[in-house]
Amino acid sequence: MRYIGLDLGTKTLGISLSNGIIASNYTTLRHNEEYDQLVNEVARIVDEKKVDVIVLGYPKNMNNTVGERAQISEEFKKKLEEKTGKEVILEDERLTSKVANDVMINADLSRKKRKERVDGMASVIILQSYLDRKVN
Repeated sequence: MRYIGLDLGTKTLGISLSNGIIASNYTTLRHNEEYDQLVNEVARIVDEKKVDVIVLGYPKNMNNTVGERAQISEEFKKKLEEKTGKEVILEDERLTSKVANDVMINADLSRKKRKERVDGMASVIILQSYLDRKVN
């Protein structure tokens, strides 16, 4: 089985891939909230990499409510499912960006590099969380 993890940010989409064991960063796409174009690009990657399962970060509020960003993710999920014909699994992503930043700070990356890589790293954390839970 092949998996793709997605972290949909306000300006970028972090993408990670996995064969079912370890998630690794694949790429980060920049966007201007042009979600249809972004869906087409993700669908191309899903087809090219022969992905079986799509895992999308679900940014719920800390009090477990659904805010604007989570609603955008729900709409993105629907569009992805229509385009790819595959189920998209929503994975709680609360604190993934903070964890990603902490990991990069510990790796002594500059603020500029952290900013460039945070969504990619967050997508790895989202996908790995799903894989770890699925196995256990």
